[in-house]
Amino acid sequence: MGKQGARNWYIVDGYMPYKDKVDEAGFEGHEAVMILNCHDADAEIAMDIYYEDREPDENIRIVVPARRVKCLRMDNPNDIGGVALDRQMQYSLRFRSSVEVIIQYGRMDIAQPNLAYIGMMGYSE
Repeated sequence: MGKQGARNWYIVDGYMPYKDKVDEAGFEGHEAVMILNCHDADAEIAMDIYYEDREPDENIRIVVPARRVKCLRMDNPNDIGGVALDRQMQYSLRFRSSVEVIIQYGRMDIAQPNLAYIGMMGYSE
């Protein structure tokens, strides 16, 4: 079998949206990172969070079991090593994995009544 992802991934457009700007929507504004591990070995991942105005939070340990997917909700400190991200703050992410993985990012922005959801692949090398 050929290549199944990459070991290094980058997401540069992190910006936690408002949680509940649209009262009647029933949706919750959030960002999430999905990590797919197709290998027979667990993926040991170090995640770094970079900011505009302070030093990064580095080497946050993430484990994605073999042949599994893991969702990291960026508004849930338990998913990201206890780090609490402020809403409306710019950040970027770097992931370094022991095996090749595939990483996708999504944002549910409910700042306006028609909502917006974006999903994009991270940059890999």
